[in-house]
Parts: sequence; structure tokens; C-alpha cells
Amino acid sequence: MNYTVNREAKVKDLVIQIPRSDELFKQYRIDFCCGGNRPLHEAIAEKNLEEQVILEALQILSDDADERKEKSSSDWSSASYMSLLDHIVNNHHGFLTKELPDLSFYVTKIFRVHGGARPELAELHKLYHSLRTELEQHMVKEEQVVFPAIYQYGTTRSAADWEAAVKQVSELESEHEAAGDLLKKIRSITNDFTPPPGACTTYKMTFTRLEALEEDMFQHIHLENNILFPRLMEEKTAQNN
Repeated sequence: MNYTVNREAKVKDLVIQIPRSDELFKQYRIDFCCGGNRPLHEAIAEKNLEEQVILEALQILSDDADERKEKSSSDWSSASYMSLLDHIVNNHHGFLTKELPDLSFYVTKIFRVHGGARPELAELHKLYHSLRTELEQHMVKEEQVVFPAIYQYGTTRSAADWEAAVKQVSELESEHEAAGDLLKKIRSITNDFTPPPGACTTYKMTFTRLEALEEDMFQHIHLENNILFPRLMEEKTAQNN
């Protein structure tokens, strides 16, 4: 992104461009929806806040998003099991743990406010919460069962620990496919995450964050399906020798 926060930027644009800036605005009671069509400095002055504090906080959020995206695009094909698993848990699971409940609030909000005129939001609400449930259960299984087994194998390299590590790989891949199908349906029902004409800031932000969720999930699944799991399975021959 490499985005530099500008005091003249409109609040409604910032909340779309900078991930999780909505939380900061809510913390300081800055209206980013109905009252978001004005420069940031005006909204800050209205609340008698310290402008520099808000600007610096927004810049940190923007820089953090850049750093996370840069880490996600790194070459993980030669990393150790421990490094790769730590990255998946800290970067991708960490993102989902924070984003899923927050985005749930906004998906529900636009359905409640605009669902009467936009019936597709009912389906979006259903699809999103199915995805959230799927992902939360999936992460628990990975962090409590599968990843510890892979950690163990990465340390011992024993045949028994390899068997334990790969035991649920096919099940995880099936769950990834199910999540991918839900993401495809969400993209379709939102017309490629395109808000309708005249959509409010919250509506636009929700669609932007849904698309960011999809992007993160694609990278997340790629690391597991295309790097982590194949590497484990390729070591089957070594375990049989």
C-alpha cells in the first residue's frame, strides 16, 4: 500500500483504505459512516482530539498492513516446518482471529440496515457466517492437533511422528476446499465485491474487507496446500526406507 495518511483525506476514504481503522475511529467516537464525507482534521477537531496522535495511529495501522502483506508474499518453500507454521499461525490465523468477529458485525449491520432493499444481503449473511464457523473450527484443529504433530515431526523426523503429522492432511484439504467454495459464492453474491450505486461508507468498507479476507485466505491455503502438505507427503519415501 505504502499509504501516507493525510489530514485532508476524507474519513470515509480512510476507513476503506486502511484495514482496521474503523476500530480506531470507534474508539475516538469519530463518525466514519454518515459523517464520513469530510476531511479527517475536521472530524478530529470536532471531538477536541490531538490531531497528531490520530494521524500517527492511522499511519501505524497502514504500515502494519503493508508489513503483513510483505511477509505473506515471501518465499516459504525452503523455510523450516517451525518457521512456516509460526508464520501461518501468527500471520494468517492471527488475522482471522481478529477479522472474523469484527467483519461479522459489519456483515450483520448492512444486512439489518439495507436488507429490505438488497435481498442478496440475506444470502451474504448466511454464507459469511457459515465461512466464519468453518474457519474457526478449522483453526482450532490445526493449532491444537495437526500443527503440534508437525512440529514434533520436524524435531524428531521419526516414522511414527510422520504418521501422526500426515494423519489429517486430507481432511484439512477438504476443509480448505469447502472454505474456497464459500468464498466463491460470496464473491458471486457481492458481484465481485462491488457495492451498489449510492452505497454508504459502511457498505463499501464491508465489501472491501470481504475481498481482503478472500485475498488472505488464498495465500493462507496456498501455503498449506501447495507448500506444507506436499513437503510432508514427499517425505513418505524417506520414512519407508
